[in-house]
Amino acid sequence: MRKNRKKRVGLVAMAAMLVLGVSACSTDSNQQVEENKLEKRVQEGRTKYPLTVTTYGTDGTSVETIYEKAPEKVLAVYQGSIETLLELGLEDHIVAAAGLDNEVPETQKDAFSKIQYLDEFTPSLETTMMLEPDMIFSWGSLFREKTLGDVNDWIERGTNIYMNTNTHPVSNGESYPKTLENEYTDILTIGKIFDVQSKAEQIVDSMKEQIAKVQEETSHIEEKPTVFIIESMNDRFVNYGQSSLGGDMVTKLGGVLVNPDASEVGKEDLIAKDADVIFVVYMPYSGDDPEEVKQEKLNEIYEDEALASLSAVQEQRVIPIMLSEMYASATRTKDGIITFAKGLYPELKIQFE
Repeated sequence: MRKNRKKRVGLVAMAAMLVLGVSACSTDSNQQVEENKLEKRVQEGRTKYPLTVTTYGTDGTSVETIYEKAPEKVLAVYQGSIETLLELGLEDHIVAAAGLDNEVPETQKDAFSKIQYLDEFTPSLETTMMLEPDMIFSWGSLFREKTLGDVNDWIERGTNIYMNTNTHPVSNGESYPKTLENEYTDILTIGKIFDVQSKAEQIVDSMKEQIAKVQEETSHIEEKPTVFIIESMNDRFVNYGQSSLGGDMVTKLGGVLVNPDASEVGKEDLIAKDADVIFVVYMPYSGDDPEEVKQEKLNEIYEDEALASLSAVQEQRVIPIMLSEMYASATRTKDGIITFAKGLYPELKIQFE
């Protein structure tokens, strides 16, 4: 009996060991499968060179550029170009930068301190050629004979160009809408050029999440706020309508532009339309006190007796917004979305990230 009992115990133990062994093998196998899937996803997300990218020429027509590898000597000119590269962790790829109207965000200052910042606000063609960049990233208005030079000339020399989409020149006099989608596309394209797609997607996804959050929180509001986005210009105002980036932001957040097609408006238009909210555009340039510039622009509305009857004035809904948050805003786009959202819906306690 004891021998049989011992035999049975031994068989049970062996069976248990076999089960554990199979289980361990199964776990190892499952883990390997998951690791393989992750590696596959990573590889699928990597840039495959040569990479063809479409941008714009000095004449506003689209041009194709080819990247054999990630650029190593980028000249970044103007705020959004510099900040996009820094936000993506690409400071080591910048040969020089120029054209800052404002300081870079606090989170980028350490990276910015490591790059060469030029004395020339807009580098001359001569300076640019001496730098021997393999890529130039800037606004469309700067690719001119007396500044950075012609796009096609650079491409023929073997230097790639990427132009911020919402700044490209018009072709044959035809205007085009400046959109949030264009800003997303620029960030994602730069991410692809430098093989840092994951970082680029995180930046863009965060912007889209803010839009979606506001849309969800305000879906129950039947009458959305009416809006002017204006910038003072002597006795009249620049009007940022439906074809502007600021206008596109407001529209996607549910705001209603009261004068969507006008390029400029006067005081009589502000009074006639009497919008619920007036966003006042301001821009503190290098050396300016941002708070002083902001207050000056607000005072032009609040202290004008002719505008005292406006609902936005009486309800204290004249809201400042920095130009760089809503015009070719690049990585500051999220700041613009949040500024507009808070101004449109002050009663909502939306937690922005």
